[in-house]
Amino acid sequence: MAAECIWRCVILLSLLAVELAFSDIFNVSGKQSFFRKEIALFTGNTITEPWKLMSTNLHPNLFFDQVELRSLKKKLKTTHRNIFKVIQKAVGTMLSNPTLYLPPENHEEFGSKWNEIYGNNLSPLALYCLLCPDDSAASQFLVKYMDRMADYPDWMVTTAPNDEVPMAHSLTGFATAYDFIYIYLDTKRRVNYLKKIRTATQDLYELSKHRGWGKQFLQNHQTTNIMAILTGALVVGEHSDPETMMWKQVVVNYMEKTMFLLNHVVDGSLDEGVAYGSYTAKSITQYVFLAQRHFHIDNTQNNWLRAHFWFYYATLLPGFQRTVGIADSNYNWFYGPESQLVFLDAFVLQNGMGNWLAQQVRKHRPKDGPMMQSAAQRWATLHTEFIWYNGESDPQPPPDFGKPAMHIFSNWGVVTYGAGLPYKEGNTFVSFKSGKLGGRAVYEIVHAKPYSWVDGWTNFNPGHEHPDQNSFTFAPNGQVFISEALYGPKYSYLNNVLVFSPSPTSQCNQPWEGQLGECGKWLLWGEKEVGSSAGELVASSSHQDTLFVSGEAVSAYSSAMKLKSVYRALVLLNSQTLLVLDHVEKARDSPLDALSAFFHNLDIDFKYVPYRAFEMYHGALMDVWDAHYKIFWMDSEGFSPVAKIQEAEQVAEFKKRWTQFINVTFPMEKSVTRIAYLMHGPFVTVSSFRFIDSSKHGVRLSLKLNGTETIVSVTTNYHDISARFKYLGFSGFAKIENSHRVVYFGQGIQTALNDSESDSSISPSGLIIVTLVGIMFFTIAYVKRKRTLNIPLHWLIRYTLILVLLFWLLEFLVLSNGCAQIICSTKQNSITADHGGSDSVFLSPQFASSLPSTIITSLPGSGAEILEQLFSNSSDYVYIRVSPGHLDVPKTEFEFNALVDSCEWSQTDAQRGQFKAIQGWFHSVVLNVRLHLQNIQLHLSNDSTGNRLTKKTKGKKVGRKPLAQQRSRKKGNARNPEYIRELWHHVATYQNARPVLNLASGGWSLKVPFIQEVIGPSFRAIYVVRDPRAWIYMMLYSSTPSLYSRKNVKKHLSALSRQEGNGGGGGGGGRQACTKFSTEFQAVMPLLLLAEPEPVKLLARVWLAHTAATVRINHDLPTDNFMRVKFEDIVHFPEDTAGKIHSFLGVPVSPAALNQLIYSTSTNLYSLMYEGDISPSSINVWKDNMDYNDIKTVEDMCWPVMQKLGYKKFAS
Repeated sequence: MAAECIWRCVILLSLLAVELAFSDIFNVSGKQSFFRKEIALFTGNTITEPWKLMSTNLHPNLFFDQVELRSLKKKLKTTHRNIFKVIQKAVGTMLSNPTLYLPPENHEEFGSKWNEIYGNNLSPLALYCLLCPDDSAASQFLVKYMDRMADYPDWMVTTAPNDEVPMAHSLTGFATAYDFIYIYLDTKRRVNYLKKIRTATQDLYELSKHRGWGKQFLQNHQTTNIMAILTGALVVGEHSDPETMMWKQVVVNYMEKTMFLLNHVVDGSLDEGVAYGSYTAKSITQYVFLAQRHFHIDNTQNNWLRAHFWFYYATLLPGFQRTVGIADSNYNWFYGPESQLVFLDAFVLQNGMGNWLAQQVRKHRPKDGPMMQSAAQRWATLHTEFIWYNGESDPQPPPDFGKPAMHIFSNWGVVTYGAGLPYKEGNTFVSFKSGKLGGRAVYEIVHAKPYSWVDGWTNFNPGHEHPDQNSFTFAPNGQVFISEALYGPKYSYLNNVLVFSPSPTSQCNQPWEGQLGECGKWLLWGEKEVGSSAGELVASSSHQDTLFVSGEAVSAYSSAMKLKSVYRALVLLNSQTLLVLDHVEKARDSPLDALSAFFHNLDIDFKYVPYRAFEMYHGALMDVWDAHYKIFWMDSEGFSPVAKIQEAEQVAEFKKRWTQFINVTFPMEKSVTRIAYLMHGPFVTVSSFRFIDSSKHGVRLSLKLNGTETIVSVTTNYHDISARFKYLGFSGFAKIENSHRVVYFGQGIQTALNDSESDSSISPSGLIIVTLVGIMFFTIAYVKRKRTLNIPLHWLIRYTLILVLLFWLLEFLVLSNGCAQIICSTKQNSITADHGGSDSVFLSPQFASSLPSTIITSLPGSGAEILEQLFSNSSDYVYIRVSPGHLDVPKTEFEFNALVDSCEWSQTDAQRGQFKAIQGWFHSVVLNVRLHLQNIQLHLSNDSTGNRLTKKTKGKKVGRKPLAQQRSRKKGNARNPEYIRELWHHVATYQNARPVLNLASGGWSLKVPFIQEVIGPSFRAIYVVRDPRAWIYMMLYSSTPSLYSRKNVKKHLSALSRQEGNGGGGGGGGRQACTKFSTEFQAVMPLLLLAEPEPVKLLARVWLAHTAATVRINHDLPTDNFMRVKFEDIVHFPEDTAGKIHSFLGVPVSPAALNQLIYSTSTNLYSLMYEGDISPSSINVWKDNMDYNDIKTVEDMCWPVMQKLGYKKFAS
């Protein structure tokens, strides 16, 4: 007995040590340890009787218990009948061919090849036997199957002694099958099988301590092997085995870290691509289910899971059979994805979309050919699909299904267009990739090092990625014309990218060199420079049947090449025609003198053959049953070299895969090389193609499509917003012009009315001409009767000339404002934006005449700071916080209140020259923000107090934080020199970046007309408003002590009474106070007279007064200048709101900015000052925690304005 007690103490101490060692994940994710109760079960002194270890009620319990089993059996012939038929058919296939599907008797034969098939097939086979115990043939087959597996000394593959993945598959399948059919096993088999599971689990657990997969996250080996340990531990743990507690603890810590890291991936993607992504996701969905079932850990609201549906839907080519082949891939999926999709539908989305897509995938599964699912994997997830399927969730396609749409994977760096459509003419698919190694989130975690338990690339393994930045695919009408080469060795020429020659660092294919990390079986991510390899999506936008997407890949190439830019742009002109433009810029001392482009196709039935377009340009043609798909090319000098059409076979998985590719080589004689490739399907006629401009900032190409000339303009100086504006006439990156429309990518489509519509109305210029003719006749008549009227002739001539000049000026203004582009002539034009699918806007003078100068105003605490994520780290903007602690306005005769003031400043005040210092400050920032900051920098460099400024406080654990988020506030006009230097460095790099000023004080919202008059036509104002209930809750209850008391809000508001007294003009002592007091604030004054006003009522009055005054004052501002945005819309609909904001500004939103905003609003990993983590759930915490009487008080006081803003009353 004493020895037993000592043994139990040792076990408990070991468990405690493990728990402490891995407890950091719970500090990160906020979850608590859930093992303490289970550990306590082993602290007693009684000895478990041996017969109890094999009690019949212990299993099944892994995915369901015996009560839930009865429910599953009832669904066999109802909601689950279709899935069960697939399982039944799979078992029938196994029984009909035991030689292929039954594990061999000889262990050497079992270990001589990759053997995951045996573990994969066990689970669906065992589930069938459990659901249909009367099928004796299947039951006998299963027992024989498991007997052979149990008799093997191990489950390893002898040719891969360091790869435990096959062993993990065997363990997972064997343990799951044991749990399913335990009640039908005799005692001997129960004991023997359990010993085998325990031994394999312990072996795999020990290997996890020193194998790479034991510390590498978000990789298929890690999740597969770790989940095998968890499955074994859960099954063995049912038999009161204390060591399983340690296994569970370690595994759950691994997987909780995985879920925590996945939460950073806002687009639901996995960097290994769709095929291996389905492999990893198979294990992740099983973990989420098992963790909730056995440990009460809920990960179903993980941000990655919420977006993961689109990883399957938006990567599907037309026809639902083939997916994007980025990274090591086959033609579609390795595992599932039906199981993952029904899981998402049942536990995460609950909207029918997962069930619908699972149905489409199964319905269109290829029955033969290379896209047929592998025999080793096709049935592996049938058991979880059956268990998780929610038959009460009616299948529903995604909104707008059937219409081609663009999808941005902002973390992955991938854009797709036309995904998830039926296979038919006109349904065209395009994909483009330009992303960071490991995906944006992992890349930033590796480089920013925000977490102590992540040691750079040591904790990740992007070996399945390819050197494929700026690669693309094109499938017009669903017919793949340009594809990836799929799984294979990591050579750049096996991807649709550029390679260069001669390179001094070439590792293979000398003297040619492609992207970093190439030349191995796996991507060599540990080599020099490879860890910093990155592409970047620059722009992506789609309107109707057109698409523009571009990327910069210079960081994916060796620095020894001395390249300055490797920029590729894709322009989809219609469903048949794709233009690809390469812009390559090298340094003067670059050793390179040639580049080669590659284009692949895997379809062995349709081969490339040489082709010549217009007897001028060389190209290639693919004949698909007499339908011709063509590609040809030229550089900006008109040179079109002959291409090599080549074939290659490379090792892929456990076989060889064939590919054919076009290899075309161009000289790089100048510092800038520009090449255009035009590819099109059979349902369009291309009759001409040429460069018409190739200048410093961009290119223009002319081509005739079906007899209509089309001009395509693309800026190559993409990081300079001013250069783009001058070259294109707006702030985007590309446009298409023809006689019917102008497509402004990122902004909308300007269409010209047809001739009959144009003729039916009088144009402005025609009206002016008619008016002028009438004046001339009137003048002649007066001249003839001048004696009668007694009017001197020189008077008539003088006034007639004045009238002519005035009407000429009027005509000029009308034409210049109403006709910004060459095609409008005398026709009327409109521009339609695709945000939301139906919104229409019209070209304004600002759209064509100026770049935006933007201010952001709000009541402090309304969350306007989150918009920094849209504008920071951008070449288009310089985001400036206007507050005493950062960059402040000069001291004037008016003293600003940090919270709010009641003073209105009008356009008239600006015209009269009031507040000249502030007018000059705004002029300085808008006209030359770089010079403005440089002057401040010079001042600060001589400031002896600069070194005494406090450092910024520790922020969130995440790597991405706003500039100087937690800086201490200084008195007077002190500024933080570090913040100013960061701003100055940004504008020194991007000299034409447009200012975005976040005006911290709520009083600025009442002064917008004044600022508009000062700034002029470029002025844009974004006003952020927040639900008063959420705002008041944040002020009173979000922290202890409350922000209301810490900031002494009542003292701040007491200044309103002084402003009311001076609301008509000058104040005492020569100081100028309010030019006009806002009448809405009069209702606040009685509460300020009270010694202790009720905080809820006082804050409600302040919100009402400020919001109502802001709405009234800015009501008459043009919609081109003023935009109201609800904070709740930013958080709940970040992508749509970002699109509307940038459409208002006239500048396309970048994928990087979109990723930042979605990350900040969706992950609980970003916090606002005073408020904490932000997510769709956290901003509504007032609904759960705020007293209902307080809610009702706020609603009663603020309801008219709340209703106008679109807020709804709270239902208790």
